[in-house]
Order: sequence, then C-alpha cells, then structure tokens
Amino acid sequence: MTTSGVPEEQHTLITGGAGFIGSHLTERLLKAGEKVVVIDDLSTGSLENLPKTNDKAKLRFIESDVTSCKELDQIVAKSSYVYHLAAAVGVDLVVQSPIRTIETNLKSTEVILETAAYNNIPILLPSSSEVYGKSSRESFNETDDLLIGPPTLGRWSYACSKLMDEFLALAFYNERQLPVTVARLFNTVGPRQTGRYGMVLPRFIEAAKANEPIRVFGDGQQSRCFCHVHDTIEALIRLANCPAAPGNVFNIGSTEEVSILELANRIITITGSKSEIKLVPYDLAYDPGFEDMQRRKPLINKLEEFTDFRPKTSLDDIIRSVAEID
Repeated sequence: MTTSGVPEEQHTLITGGAGFIGSHLTERLLKAGEKVVVIDDLSTGSLENLPKTNDKAKLRFIESDVTSCKELDQIVAKSSYVYHLAAAVGVDLVVQSPIRTIETNLKSTEVILETAAYNNIPILLPSSSEVYGKSSRESFNETDDLLIGPPTLGRWSYACSKLMDEFLALAFYNERQLPVTVARLFNTVGPRQTGRYGMVLPRFIEAAKANEPIRVFGDGQQSRCFCHVHDTIEALIRLANCPAAPGNVFNIGSTEEVSILELANRIITITGSKSEIKLVPYDLAYDPGFEDMQRRKPLINKLEEFTDFRPKTSLDDIIRSVAEID
C-alpha cells in the first residue's frame, strides 16, 4: 500500500473499503488484477481487514471521511467505477448515535454522488432492507410501498437516511444522467463481521463458542435471511458490470428464511456449544418502544433477471464459515 500520490492508471474506488463488506470487495477486485483505492475513516472499519499486498501500485489506502477527503475529486475522476460503502452500521450504533447515523449516511452520499456526477463516473450505492420498515409482507419486492416508523423512535433514523440516499441517487440518475445503481442488502454476514454494533450472527457465535448464554431479543420469532458476504460481493460486481442496471433498485440477499430463535439453536448444534438461550425483552435490550421488523425476506427475481445471479451459500455453511469450523 502507498499513502501518497494518486495512481496514474484508472482504478476502482471503494469508500468504506476497510469495513466488513468493503474489505471483501477490495480483496476480490485485487485478486482479479484491478487497482483499488480505499477511502475509510476507520470509525467502524479496520486496517486489519484489508488484504496484505506487496504490490504497492495495486492498493492505495486513504484514512479520511468521504466528506473531508481533499483528493476526492482527483480520485473519482481517475476511477473506472465507484462503490460507495461508507455508512453507519449496526442497530446498536443507530440507537445510540442517531445524529451520527443520519449525518454519515446523508452527507457522504451527497458528496460522492455530486463528485461522481461531475466526472461522469458510474457508481453503485448499497442501501438496506431496513427501508422496507414495518411492512408485514411475507417477502419484499423493490416496487413495494414502504412503511417506516415515526421520528420519535430513533431506531428508524437509519432506514429513513438510507431511503433518502436512494431518492438522492435516483434523482442524480434522472436529472444529471449519473449512471448509478442502488442495491438493497439483506443481512450480509461472514468472516470479519463484528458483533460490536449488534450484528446478530457474530454475536450469537461468539457467545456459543464461549458457552455463554445466547441473548435472543423479543420472542425470537422474528425471521431473517442471511446472505454470505462472498455471495453479496458477487452480486455487487455483476451489477457493476451490467449495462442495464443504472437507474434501478435491486434486492440482494438469500431467500433461506430462519427465525432468530431457530438460528440460535442451529448455532448451538453446529458449534457443539453448551450455551443456553435467554430471551430478552426489547425494552431491556434497547430503548422503551423499540420496534423491529418481523420478517425480512427478499424477492430477488429482478437481480436474477438482470445478472443471472442466485446466492450459493447455505445458512449452515455460513455458520461454519463465521465460526471457523471446517
């Protein structure tokens, strides 16, 4: 890695590239022979996540917030593509720091879209399944109406900020002809993900491996679909290489649904843990009045139609991957 000088040849820019998903994307692109520039302020990412390389011309790291990066215009101008992964992450962080959540998402997205539009550089904006809010649908389609909770509950600040990111991105597409693609990610998991900000799978696995109680919030009947990070990265890259993708919104995720209570039990079985499961009311886990989505299953027909992509990794294999079990 080098921390000075802008590469003369074109590169791919990844904001938030030292984070969980960003670092896997960085690794994948480097293995494909691409040059990559990563901008990350390390607020939730880590240099340890970035792949080690002796070819200093291949990977450049800049420690900076997107909004204060002095070289941003130069870097974007020499990019062949931009993946904007810099964002606030995790329910715990959202609940504890709503101002940081809103400002991180909105300000960085506005700056990177403006810079990409000025230089006419294609960009992919990952969004979140959180934008579907409190909808009680069995599964979610990109054209569904969205039902987000009231502003008095800070839990919905993340969903609202990511939805505004989407509106802004598509406004740039329509008004400034910026080739931007929006991808709504559904519970991406895998190695390098930390439970520090409330991520459920690494939190459960860490407790199971230590034979400590696994804390399941609510009654545990809320369900999720977990997608391995390698599958998510494959989908993102396919969208980046799809000429018809810009101007569209795509769900990315697995369709293998599991209740959180069943997830805890499955982790105990696969890891051979002696952990017990402890149900914790939401009001004790978070603030009073906390609301959760009961289901979060994506319809991914559109993604398959545009890119011929389907996730390959089963939930059991995901658990083994995160728990580092052969």
